[in-house]
Amino acid sequence: MIPVILSGGSGSRLWPLSREAYPKQFLPLLTRDSMFQQTLARLPKDKVEAPVVVANEEHRFIVKEQLDAIGLKPQTMLLEPFGRNTAPAVAMAAIQIARRDPTSIMLVLPADHDISETKPFHDAIAKGIEVAQEGALVLFGTTPDRPETGYGYVSAAGAEEDPNGPRPVQKFIEKPDEATAQRLLDEGGYYWNSGMFMFRADAYLRELKTHSRDIYDTALLAAKSLEADMDFCRIPPEIFEHCPDDSIDYAVMEKTTRAMLVPLDAGWSDVGAWSSLWDISDKDEQDNAVFGDACLEDSSGCLIHAPDKLVAMIGVDNLVVVDTKDALMVAHRDRVQEIKGVVKKLKAESRPETRVHREVFRPWGSYDSIDMGNRFQVKHITVKPGEKLSLQKHHHRAEHWIIVRGTAEVSRDDETFLLSENESTYIPIGAVHRLFNPGKIPLELIEVQSGAYLGEDDIERLDDRYGRTEAVQDKERDKQSDEKKEDDIPVMMNRA
Repeated sequence: MIPVILSGGSGSRLWPLSREAYPKQFLPLLTRDSMFQQTLARLPKDKVEAPVVVANEEHRFIVKEQLDAIGLKPQTMLLEPFGRNTAPAVAMAAIQIARRDPTSIMLVLPADHDISETKPFHDAIAKGIEVAQEGALVLFGTTPDRPETGYGYVSAAGAEEDPNGPRPVQKFIEKPDEATAQRLLDEGGYYWNSGMFMFRADAYLRELKTHSRDIYDTALLAAKSLEADMDFCRIPPEIFEHCPDDSIDYAVMEKTTRAMLVPLDAGWSDVGAWSSLWDISDKDEQDNAVFGDACLEDSSGCLIHAPDKLVAMIGVDNLVVVDTKDALMVAHRDRVQEIKGVVKKLKAESRPETRVHREVFRPWGSYDSIDMGNRFQVKHITVKPGEKLSLQKHHHRAEHWIIVRGTAEVSRDDETFLLSENESTYIPIGAVHRLFNPGKIPLELIEVQSGAYLGEDDIERLDDRYGRTEAVQDKERDKQSDEKKEDDIPVMMNRA
C-alpha cells in the first residue's frame, strides 16, 4: 500500500495562523510535529511503502524539510504549479504509481486531518484493503456526533448485516444547512465524508477515464512532460492549467458504481476551523483551550492561541482569540467559518498578511522583519547549520550584518572572511555577496537594510544551491530532458 499525501490548500479558515505561504498542514497545531508529519507518523509501518507527496510548488522546501526532520524519504514529490483540487492531484499520483504496478493500492490522505485513535484507524485500513484489492473505490466515513454543516454526508447499504464492515455507498449529501444536518443525525445511518480514500491505481484511473475524461486526458498529458528538479517532479503549468478543477467526490465517487464505505470511529477531525481545534483540544474546568500564555477571569468556552504575549480575558464566553506577530483575530466561536470571507476581503486589498507571516521561511532558514520605516528595514535572520544563501547582489539597498549567535562565513566581492558573535560587516549597494553557516549551531544575525527600495524582488541571484536562479533551472531541465526515457503510460493503460 502506497500512501498518497495531499498537502495543498491554504487553510484560510485558520487565519491568521495559517497563510498561503505557510498553511495549516505544516503548522504544529496540537503537538510539536505538524499535521503533515503526524499524518505520516500514524501510518501502519508494516503495511505501507514510501509515500507519494503532492504539494504546491511554493511549499516544496517546507515539505522537504519536514520530511527530513522525521527521517522519511518519499517515492516522489509531485509539485503542482497551482491547485486544481483533489481529483487531478490524485490522478497525477496514480499515473506515477501505475507505471511501476497498476494494481498497487493507494491510501489517499489529506495532510491536514487529526486522528486521535491510531488502532481503529489501522483496523479501518485493513478492512478497506480487502475490497480495494478487488477493484472497489473505498471512502472512510465517520459517525457524526453533532449536526455539522461543514462536512458532506454519505449513506451506505447493508448496515444490518455488517455495521462495521465495507458497504456499498447509497447516497452523497452535500454540506447541509443546520436543519438538514440535525435531521440526518436524528435518522442515523449517515456518515461524515472524511475525504480519505483507498483504491488500486488502475481502478481509480479507469473510473476517472469513464466519468471525468477531461481530467484523465489532461493528467495523462501532463504526466508525459514532468520535469525533474532536484528532489521534486514539477507538473508543467502550461498543460495543468487546462485541467478542470474538481474533487474526487464530484469527479468520481458520486458517479461510480464501485464506491464502498468503511466506517471509521477513530476521533477524526479535519481541523477545518478554529472551532474544530477547540473541539479536539484539552480544556480547563471552564472549557477554555489555551495555547500560549493567558489569564482568564470569569470566562468560558474560549480558545486562545497567543504564543508570543500574555492575553487577559474577563467576563467573556465562546470567543476565539488568535494573536500572531502581525495580526490579531477575535471572533465568536460560532462564527469562525466566516473568517474565510475576511481573508477574501483582505486579499482584495492586497494585504500581505494573507500570504506570508512576518517571519518568512526559506530552505536555508528564516527571516523576521522586526522593524521598518522610511528607507530602512531591520530583520532577524537565522541560517541553519551547513546552509548558505544564494550568491546575490542588490541594486537599491546596502546592508549591515551584526552576528548575535554562531559563526558566519561572509563572501563579499573578492574576499571571504569569518565573523563571530558581536562582530559586524557592511555590504555596499551592488556588492556580490553570500552568507554561509559553517558551524554546528544555528547562525543568528541582525540585518539592517537602508536604501531607496527594500523589496524582496531587489535580489539578483547569481548562483543558488536551491535552483532559484533561471540559469540553474534551465541547465537542470535541459539535463533531465536529455535523460528522459520513453514514456510507457499508453502501454500501461491498455493493460489496465
